[in-house]
Amino acid sequence: MKSNMKDYKPNNSKEKLPVFPDSLYPQLPQFLQDVVIHASSNQERDMLLLGALTSISSCIPKLYGFYDGEKIYANLYLFVTAPPSSGKGKLNLCKKIILPIHDSLREETEELKFKYKNELAISKINKETKAPKSPADKMLFIPANNSSTGMFQLLSDNDGRGIIFETEGDTVTLALNSDYGNYSDGFRKAFHHETISYYRRTDKEFVEIISPCLSVVLSGTPGQVKSLIPNAENGLFSRFVFYYLDLESDWKDVFKHTSNGLESFYTNLGSQFFDFYEKLNRNNEIEIFLSKSQRTDFHTFFKKLQEKYLYIESDEYIATIRRLGIVAFRFAMIFTSLRIMEDGNDSQKLECSDIDFSNALKMIPVLDHHSRIVFSALPKERKPLQFKNLKEQLLDSLPKKFNRKKYLDIAKEIGINPKTAEGYITKFIDKGFIYREQNNHYINTLVQENKDSKDLKDTKNKSV
Repeated sequence: MKSNMKDYKPNNSKEKLPVFPDSLYPQLPQFLQDVVIHASSNQERDMLLLGALTSISSCIPKLYGFYDGEKIYANLYLFVTAPPSSGKGKLNLCKKIILPIHDSLREETEELKFKYKNELAISKINKETKAPKSPADKMLFIPANNSSTGMFQLLSDNDGRGIIFETEGDTVTLALNSDYGNYSDGFRKAFHHETISYYRRTDKEFVEIISPCLSVVLSGTPGQVKSLIPNAENGLFSRFVFYYLDLESDWKDVFKHTSNGLESFYTNLGSQFFDFYEKLNRNNEIEIFLSKSQRTDFHTFFKKLQEKYLYIESDEYIATIRRLGIVAFRFAMIFTSLRIMEDGNDSQKLECSDIDFSNALKMIPVLDHHSRIVFSALPKERKPLQFKNLKEQLLDSLPKKFNRKKYLDIAKEIGINPKTAEGYITKFIDKGFIYREQNNHYINTLVQENKDSKDLKDTKNKSV
């Protein structure tokens, strides 16, 4: 059975894809609130937040935490996917947040190259046998249109740190599919900071990049996702955060943004972040950690999420759930680091606040849903997995609080007979997904206490 990547968002779904709850945004660090302030819809707001988080993740190398006993940094991989003309181009604005850092590194490189040329000329005049060493090519943005050796060399020249930021997914996939450009293995290793080794034929040199810290921002059409990740068993899939943008049916007001333009606004944000970046670079490393109660809640949250997919026989997807745990911790690390901009507390150990921890977890169910949709469309080597089987459809359709009549009505709409639905509910209770508060009163423990998001477009239209 072949998957139709053009239609991997269920067209028969009456509901729009979930977005991050409104309650998330007023509690974010102020810098991130500024990043999304000009978003024209909920999905655009989510995309800008994810783009900013992933961009920033490449620029805070002195902040780390411990996850499953391993020292990890905040680096994230993001793929925003959507049909053509869906607004994913706005993701480029997030590039401006960290562009001053890239420009600074390029200026440093040019100064070193000028110095190198002078030293080389002097060494030739003096007939010195040993020529000066050529300077490393410093940059933050590593071009995706590259050979594997070229990409790894640039990463090595930049102390194992950098970001690939490409708004056309084909740029990466064409490189990966070329004879000399398959650095997919490096992608997979860098996510976990595993050592990358390669051989430079020109210099006959064996190079190892210890603890690489790579971030990735990509956007493209559903077909480009398939080109990058050819099947569901490919380990690259579970390392990415996926977000699917719906195609807006309404015509957008294209003249309503700031008088100086959005690019000017994000350029100013870039200047602010550059000052913060320089401050962090002057300091020692900072460890971000969770409190004891947060660690308990984290364990409970992801244990229940994993059990859900094991129960609905979706073990192929478990790798994504486990890596969403790393993503959630990295979100918490970035939120905590940005609080330094507000309170100036740059102690060598910083505990994540309950607000930032809660916000990190609030994002996961939404990202799980988006990833699940993309995953369901990828070719499977084994039996193809539907987007949602009946069991999962019922579980995901149950509200926070409900009674027997409600769940039977939902089951009927899905096409599940009453006896089967009752059996599912009993098993959900046994697994801890559903809690029987009292007779004929149930609580869905997988649903968070969040108010439904109102579309930003409607909100802004009413305020005009």
